[in-house]
Amino acid sequence: MSRCAIVTGASSGIGRAVAERMLSEGWTVGLIARRAGRLGEIAARFPGAVALAADVTDPQALQAAFSRFVQVAGRLDLLFNNAGMFGPTATIDEVSPEEWNRVLGLNLSGMFHAARLAFAQMRRQSPQGGRIINNGSVSAHAPRPGSVCYTTTKHAVTGLTKSLALDGRAFDIACGQIDIGNARTDMIADLIARQKHAAPDAPPVETMAVEDAVASVMHMAELPLSANVLFMTVMATKMPFVGRG
Repeated sequence: MSRCAIVTGASSGIGRAVAERMLSEGWTVGLIARRAGRLGEIAARFPGAVALAADVTDPQALQAAFSRFVQVAGRLDLLFNNAGMFGPTATIDEVSPEEWNRVLGLNLSGMFHAARLAFAQMRRQSPQGGRIINNGSVSAHAPRPGSVCYTTTKHAVTGLTKSLALDGRAFDIACGQIDIGNARTDMIADLIARQKHAAPDAPPVETMAVEDAVASVMHMAELPLSANVLFMTVMATKMPFVGRG
């Protein structure tokens, strides 16, 4: 039987890379993102792909996407809860309430909406159970300068992960979090460009291949439900995460 997963933020970056890896290995994958065209490109290449254009900040649209996927696949074994954004690079006094709400809505409320729907499906399906993997960030442990919106939401995702892991025990629902540091995605490229503009003489940003982050997600995804990686950090080896300045 094909394993069945939903990936949010599947149109680009780590979400797309994870979805394509799963599809290449025979998973049935629901692709959730706002950009329908990009989802269609993936679906045209992989017969196991189900394109589900939806905004994770819209609970009704997300419910429709999850319902459609379960109609196609029959169940849900895994949610890679990935959709997110970095938001403004600024100190808190330079961040508008509108910018704050936009990042909070996507990075935290969007993850809540997706996890809520996945948990409900996994709880009621037969056989019961499944796995939720939340995409956190190294910023869940140590912030970058000027990242108050992003860092706050990623710390909150850690609380979401712990609560889901605890509440899911009774229903064979495992939940873990992957904290990824500097995988080479469009988001990191944009962040590097911002940092270079702000500090042209700063040392180069150390990065790693997206494929290495994908391999870590797949390790978590393929475990039996009797085992769980609660937290994993995978990062560019030389990035300044630990140590004294």
